[in-house]
Amino acid sequence: MTKVAIVEDNKTLRQYLAQVIDGTPEYKCVCACSSSEEALEVIPAHKPDVVLMDIHLPGESGITCTARLRAVLPKVQVIMLTVYKDINVIFQALKAGACGYVLKRADEKEILEAIAEVRAGGAPMTSEIARMVVRSFQDESQQLDATDGQLSGRELEILALVAEGLSNKEIGSRLDISPATARTHLMHIYEKLHVRCRTEAAMKYLRYKPDEIAKLPKTRI
Repeated sequence: MTKVAIVEDNKTLRQYLAQVIDGTPEYKCVCACSSSEEALEVIPAHKPDVVLMDIHLPGESGITCTARLRAVLPKVQVIMLTVYKDINVIFQALKAGACGYVLKRADEKEILEAIAEVRAGGAPMTSEIARMVVRSFQDESQQLDATDGQLSGRELEILALVAEGLSNKEIGSRLDISPATARTHLMHIYEKLHVRCRTEAAMKYLRYKPDEIAKLPKTRI
């Protein structure tokens, strides 16, 4: 059973989302909150797997709420709800720990697909947003912390393709491995880099200096 929490100040939309979740087999809406303050008080006790988070909330923003929720629930996966594709705001939400976003005008199928995607290790977002993530870190020179586990050559190859926005199926085709094998490697990458989703892995990868990437071990597994 996938437990979903909702944070949305519009009562009508909040009730609609709860009905969509509860009307789907193996999904359950564990709580529906109208503000960041309520969410931070209520959600931790329910320990949801996924949170649908409105970006623009009264009082404390959904972005701030996401960062604070991730601090107490590091495994929770947050999908931002937004009226329109405000690239800069969505990007700030991703940096705060969100794993993707979905437009409020999305239909029931798109909402459920976004939840399923993050549960499968994906990151629902448009290519436009993904490219912004890539561009924003290409010029940064932060080095991977020495405490992080070293990646094998194969894991580094897969991580580079994740940063390009490829799916597990596309990665499998590119490297001549099955999508399941690609996903297994990706799970190991998450553990070594201390991240939870593709977006975070790509962002961390793109913080490397080019010369530091080259220094990573190339031994395949």
